Amino acid sequence: MAASRIAKTPLPNDALIWAQVAPGDFIDGYAVDSSLSPRRAMEIGLTMPGWAAGLLRLRNRLVAPLGLKTEVADMGSGALFPITHDSADELILGTDDSHLNFRITFLRRDGRLHMGTWVHRNNWLGRVYLAVVMPFHVLIVRDSLRRIARHPQNGSAIASQPPAQ
Repeated sequence: MAASRIAKTPLPNDALIWAQVAPGDFIDGYAVDSSLSPRRAMEIGLTMPGWAAGLLRLRNRLVAPLGLKTEVADMGSGALFPITHDSADELILGTDDSHLNFRITFLRRDGRLHMGTWVHRNNWLGRVYLAVVMPFHVLIVRDSLRRIARHPQNGSAIASQPPAQ
């Protein structure tokens, strides 16, 4: 089975994350065909491969002296990416920090799974930080969606059923 094509596309107008967007903020959106729930897509998409986990560890070492958040708990208030909204069709996670506020949304609409990122830069450090991480952000988001599209639970193929006779 070939993986569904990842498309860079605006988030649907009814995505809850739009309520946070102000002039000058960064927001992007990507989508892929998927039948997964937003929660399952988040679980798959944020299970980072070794290279991305290594980048996150390096990021944490570099930003710790600047006082930026580096917690790595999976959930709750101490999580690096705490969940701020969870419904059947949209899951939003992210946090506010001194340099920037960000949210990631996983949104299911019309057989597609959308993944979007919103960033509000609070100061010069936030602007520099976003500029430095942007190339890695694009690689990580595209890799996340590629894994979501290829996941066996995605519903595009059922390999466990025997052929009809």
